[in-house]
Amino acid sequence: MNRLLVLGAGTAGITVVNKLRRSLPADEWEISVVDQGRDHHYQPGFLFIPFGDYQPRQVVRPITRFIPSGVELIHGEIDVVDPEANEVHLTDGTRLGYDQLVIATGTTPRPDQTPGMQDTGWRESVFDFYTLEGAIALRDKLAAWNGGRLVVHITEMPIKCPVAPLEFGFLADSFFRHRGIRDQVEITYVTPLDGAFTKPVASHHLNGMLEERKIVLETDFYIERVDGGLGAIVSYDDREIPFDLLVTVPLNMGSDFVARSGLGNELNYVLVDPATFLAKGRDNIFAVGDAADLPTSKAGSVAHFAVEIFADNFLHHIRGEEMPLRFDGHANCFIESGDGKALLIDFNYDTQPLPGQYPLPAVGPFRLLEESEINHFGKLMFKWVYWNALLPGREIPLPALMSMSGKKEVA
Repeated sequence: MNRLLVLGAGTAGITVVNKLRRSLPADEWEISVVDQGRDHHYQPGFLFIPFGDYQPRQVVRPITRFIPSGVELIHGEIDVVDPEANEVHLTDGTRLGYDQLVIATGTTPRPDQTPGMQDTGWRESVFDFYTLEGAIALRDKLAAWNGGRLVVHITEMPIKCPVAPLEFGFLADSFFRHRGIRDQVEITYVTPLDGAFTKPVASHHLNGMLEERKIVLETDFYIERVDGGLGAIVSYDDREIPFDLLVTVPLNMGSDFVARSGLGNELNYVLVDPATFLAKGRDNIFAVGDAADLPTSKAGSVAHFAVEIFADNFLHHIRGEEMPLRFDGHANCFIESGDGKALLIDFNYDTQPLPGQYPLPAVGPFRLLEESEINHFGKLMFKWVYWNALLPGREIPLPALMSMSGKKEVA
């Protein structure tokens, strides 16, 4: 009997086990998934909690609900992967052998990596919303906050859902306007990038949206420390940006066991072939989703499209055949812009976000790089799709590889 071992019961991990349990013969392959948690979080929903649009109960489900029959769920903390012995060691001493290994342990905010971030003011004047606890604490703060200097800050790229900080800024602008205190709030968006986004066409468009909303854009800011006593973030080139309320996206890193196992880069992301997800120098270890060092967004859409490619390739791989499909870095993201509207971007490794319609070229219904109510509805509907189709590994009628159909080239 062969064993497929999946590390992590997040978006990518759960989708993998659901797809492969249906594809792999049960009398030839046993599948196990390891996770130290008991609950699965719908992380895109964290964005809406600070503004009171979602309640915490709407973004949490038991992991067991999504583990298919015939898959073993092992609760435990991973200590190290031993690729030479084909074993995973847990911190309680358990050793799990494998024939094929899939690492899907995601990425985690690490505020401990920035001096001062968790010192004076943490969860009082300094908040994150990339964790459920942080989003809830920020909700309580915003409900009682009457204005001042709000700084929305990104520590370093890559981060989970790179548009989420922008969305937070846009939603904050709308939130304070509806409360009637927008003129009492100064919003500054601080990024290490040279613009609002990583891709030029989208960045130019989003820069304009920030300007329209009177959100100040501070670029090329590499934070050295948070000075809670001073109420400022300080860059390596000694720029200081004062705040009364700091909403920060801490440094994102992969799991520490990746470093201990010698499989990752300096941020603990597994080094992989970006087209097949096979770990470099290994023939039976893959990494999918946010855990992989892919040159594209760490987003739920990437995990979905990547797993579609991986699941087909894996069946060829275990038969000793060449993997026929090549992932192109396809990503698409709805960007909430406030007041019941959103825009959509769709791109890959080589093609930046372009205007147009998606997924059907003539009718859309979603608009690319254009704010619309239907895009906002699509963002909200994704939660249902996530729980009921994406995690269970059901077919979603969207191509895994990006198409230029419906897109307009920009000079």
